Amino acid sequence: MIQPVVLSGGSGTRLWPLSREKYPKQLLSFVGDDSLLQATVRRVDGLAGATLADPLVVCNEEYRFVIAEQLRLMGKRGGIVLEPVGRNTAPALTLAALAATRDGADPVLLVMPADHVIADTAAFQAVVRHGAALAAEGAVVTFGITPDAPETGYGYIQSGAVVDADGACRIARFVEKPDRATAQTYLDAGNYLWNSGLFVMRASVWLAAIELCRPDILAGCRLAWSEGQADGDFLRVGKAAFVACPADSIDYAVMERLTGGNAQLPSGVVIPLAAGWSDVGAWDALWQVLPKDVDGNVAKGDVLLHDCHDTLALADSRLIACVGVDDLVVVETPDAVLVAHKSRTQEVKKIVDTLKAQQRPEGQLHRKVFRPWGWYDSVDNGERFQVKRIGVKPGSCLSLQMHHHRAEHWIVVRGTAKVTRGEDSYLVSENESTFIPLGQRHRLENPGRVMLEMIEVQSGSYLGEDDIVRFEDVYGRHE
Repeated sequence: MIQPVVLSGGSGTRLWPLSREKYPKQLLSFVGDDSLLQATVRRVDGLAGATLADPLVVCNEEYRFVIAEQLRLMGKRGGIVLEPVGRNTAPALTLAALAATRDGADPVLLVMPADHVIADTAAFQAVVRHGAALAAEGAVVTFGITPDAPETGYGYIQSGAVVDADGACRIARFVEKPDRATAQTYLDAGNYLWNSGLFVMRASVWLAAIELCRPDILAGCRLAWSEGQADGDFLRVGKAAFVACPADSIDYAVMERLTGGNAQLPSGVVIPLAAGWSDVGAWDALWQVLPKDVDGNVAKGDVLLHDCHDTLALADSRLIACVGVDDLVVVETPDAVLVAHKSRTQEVKKIVDTLKAQQRPEGQLHRKVFRPWGWYDSVDNGERFQVKRIGVKPGSCLSLQMHHHRAEHWIVVRGTAKVTRGEDSYLVSENESTFIPLGQRHRLENPGRVMLEMIEVQSGSYLGEDDIVRFEDVYGRHE
């Protein structure tokens, strides 16, 4: 049995403004129609010679409803382990291993970051089958990407003694991101691979290894797991215990220690992977993996280019027109535009740091915000008013709530709304409206089979999203 484990942490700050803290890159569609997370889950479909368990996703609880919806749209069922806070990949994998063994099973875990691109699925699956066979025998396996350039943005793995005729080797050592001259020596040596962050091992082998290497992490995760509870497809862990758990990466916590010859630890094995892999860490990496025109340009959305070369232009809501530019990145969203030289896209994180320091919302949220019941889009605002488009999924409802500082006017433009206002409950059809006074308990529901779309006009002295008092909520958010 192979248990796919998808680690969906990280905020993808270098892919701002498309990737935001509250809606990071793994939830977005950059290549094809699937989000990066969906593509990761789909990558193992049809794996020959293997029985696959339903995917297990480990993510921050902030993203739980979006991830659940993305799995639902794929027709996938699976467990979603919720981290109250980020603690890096070693605790995340430990929680996944505890979840995978909770019924006495001991599957082989295929551990995949949710934000990678792999072009050649067949090549990836062939390497997974090879790695799973070694993992079933007790090895901890990682995949090393066959390098084609002296890349300074990745860590490297040095291959040691040969394990089998199919290219698997002992891990000799891990090395940090090098400078260009050092990276060139690695490339020339021929026995260094990029560190992919992909792993295969039995759940019990990981738990035994983390107990030997970082017993404090295992103890923290066990306590958090013991205090957890199932909530539908969500597996919640104890918040206080997990907050107290030390943070560390899989590499630092365990993998780097598998090279020291400790007989108590499992063997560390690396298998080369040549499958069009990218971690899509920044805009220049995305440009590399997307289809280009004859001038090396990538254009998505409403884009016009004239005499441009090797440029990435992504338009979300407006026309982008570029004239006579080379090696640029231009990314447009409804509330922000990024223009950067392709050689300096790593520095986009500096802009995000500035947005956070200034407490600007563009660093955290898109103008269109997704909620478990649907979405809202803040289309206009000014002193004492805000206008939103609201979409509510069929059969969904918002919480029973109240606002201290604002009143709301609702206009239905599509579908039918069921409105609770105080003790009254009534339907509002297309082209009809209703009014929610300040301080009035109310709820919005979609009883129909089509998307409910509305215009909401808020007016009052304070219009922040934190002016919500919830009394009842089917998503567990009531106060």
